[in-house]
Amino acid sequence: MRGRGGSRGSRTPSAPWSRLKPVDLDPLESIGLPSKGDNRLLDFKTQERYYTKIVERYMTFCSDAGERDELLRRFASLDISTTPDNGNGVFAARSAADALAPGAASPLSPVAPATIPNSSKGLSDVLSALRKLREGIVASKRADDFAVQAYLFCIRLSVLVKHPESYHPAILHLLRRIQPLHSMTSVEMGEVIGYLVLDTACRRNDLAEAFTMRHRYRLRDAKIDAVLDALAHDNYVEFNRLKKRVDGHKAKLLEFADGNMRKHLLKCFGRAYLGVDLAFLERCADSEWASLTAEDGVGWELDGSKVIIRRAKAR
Repeated sequence: MRGRGGSRGSRTPSAPWSRLKPVDLDPLESIGLPSKGDNRLLDFKTQERYYTKIVERYMTFCSDAGERDELLRRFASLDISTTPDNGNGVFAARSAADALAPGAASPLSPVAPATIPNSSKGLSDVLSALRKLREGIVASKRADDFAVQAYLFCIRLSVLVKHPESYHPAILHLLRRIQPLHSMTSVEMGEVIGYLVLDTACRRNDLAEAFTMRHRYRLRDAKIDAVLDALAHDNYVEFNRLKKRVDGHKAKLLEFADGNMRKHLLKCFGRAYLGVDLAFLERCADSEWASLTAEDGVGWELDGSKVIIRRAKAR
């Protein structure tokens, strides 16, 4: 005769597993980095399916934003130009409000996932997934139409959020490894080389190398030529005018040089004028007085609508 313990041990459980919620895995996060040992993205078909999911997530991010201004605000709220990823392909994000809040964490400090705004997390997930896809394409030595398309998408998006750690190596791999094996169109080549030249001139502040690249790749772009000329002559007024004429991607790259160009302009004002009209100064510097004093360190005196740069010495 069985004891009670044996009887209980032979009973069928009342389906406790059926009460567990199924694991809801994010399709972008379910695949890891190839450099971390996940080899699924070495398969070409897996790469293509993963890219489709990335594009779908990006389109969802854009449609959720609705208006153009809101979309631009969400792009700006993902401050990854100064915030590194955490080693797993996941980028930290900071909202504009967090960045301006008193006692906010340093821009170099990763923000806990709970503090990442949902509007920015969607874009952060896309960028992280693109890094994984790029690693898969590099490791599988793929060079075809799909590789070009995926890299162009990554470069354009990374330029928009001003993340050189993503777009700069992607541009170099596209030009040095993929292009020799699978040619891009002349329009695609001009676009990518234009980004590389502007990045070299504006972010890396190497005008000589930028002119060399323009000559090496035989780039023919009148607007980029004008930007390089404005940078070479420290002409901020012309530089600022060109920033409003180029497309949105190139304008983002020009922003890297904006601070240094404005400071040079302000130094010229300091050497050439005793005083100027406030409206004239703000128009030339493309910045309001409050921003000039807070961000550019202007210490001149404001007297009504006049800016006193320095006072004449009494004789």
